[in-house]
Amino acid sequence: MSSARPLSLLLGVCVVLLSGVASCKKDTPSGPNAPLRVAFFPNITHAQALVANSEGLFASQPGVGHMEVRPFNAGPAAMEALVAGSVDVAYVGPGPAINTYLKAGKELRIIAGAVNGGAVLVVKSAKTAQELKGKKLATPQLGNTQDIALRTWLKAQKLSIAVDAGGDVQVIPLSSPDILAQYLQGAIEGAWVPEPWGSRMLAEGGGHILVDERDLWPDQRFPTTVVVTTKKVLETQRSRIAALLRTHVQLTERWRADPAAFATAVNSAFGQLTRKPLPGPVLQAAFSRLEPSLDPVPSALKTSAEHAKALGYLPSADIAGLVDLSVLDEVRGGAKPD
Repeated sequence: MSSARPLSLLLGVCVVLLSGVASCKKDTPSGPNAPLRVAFFPNITHAQALVANSEGLFASQPGVGHMEVRPFNAGPAAMEALVAGSVDVAYVGPGPAINTYLKAGKELRIIAGAVNGGAVLVVKSAKTAQELKGKKLATPQLGNTQDIALRTWLKAQKLSIAVDAGGDVQVIPLSSPDILAQYLQGAIEGAWVPEPWGSRMLAEGGGHILVDERDLWPDQRFPTTVVVTTKKVLETQRSRIAALLRTHVQLTERWRADPAAFATAVNSAFGQLTRKPLPGPVLQAAFSRLEPSLDPVPSALKTSAEHAKALGYLPSADIAGLVDLSVLDEVRGGAKPD
């Protein structure tokens, strides 16, 4: 198989389960001569990976060598594959990354940021937090990045989450497509979702943004997508990781230089995978809330870990050692990530 082939051709080898688990009939061992296996989601918040895959840029970068792309639809499944050694690098949300670091021997490493921002609470009618009482809200997955954000925000608003017959607001986990469908049917008041789902809810079902998550963070900066690997891969395949990050940096700079053109490239790649590119207005609205960033914002990661611990999702919030930007620093000549 040519290492530069797009994901659509790789799907003939890897069996991809849309529930979020990707596997191959015969797993490929990790090592300097084995394929470098990269995981990402068919989601515009994984923008650099989408374009790199579509245009064959990871595989064509000198030093990467033979590689495979493995698509996932859920962070926990991607992190299980990373820990198991069937994936070497992944684009993922900070929630699953933090959870895996604390629960799987602290072997995971965040090696770069990718995307900041791009998460909103879209609702049908509520104009204030108190008007959410007695209503149903959704998040993409129990304990994921947006679920933690919503539950933390509700707690700050002094609204309890319904359990059995008690509580103010019911929070239910649904896949992003199901969230949209339930919203359009009026079965839920709204949802805390990443882009493009927030913009799709607004465009197709009306309503408004009650909370733009950027407004809850210092300087409006919080990571939505980070690039992760393991300590073992960093030790054994450092030069290949550097080559991969070189492409990631180039794509991040390309996004900054011409946001409109990059958004179009992302939408084309997104359409190749989903067979349904986003309408122009939805694409523009979604990208207006996204920021390309090589900085994983460690202070925000620490706060996120504290939020997850306070909600009972994590036994500890000690993420010292999680972020390792040494390879990124080498690639960028010591320049501070931004």
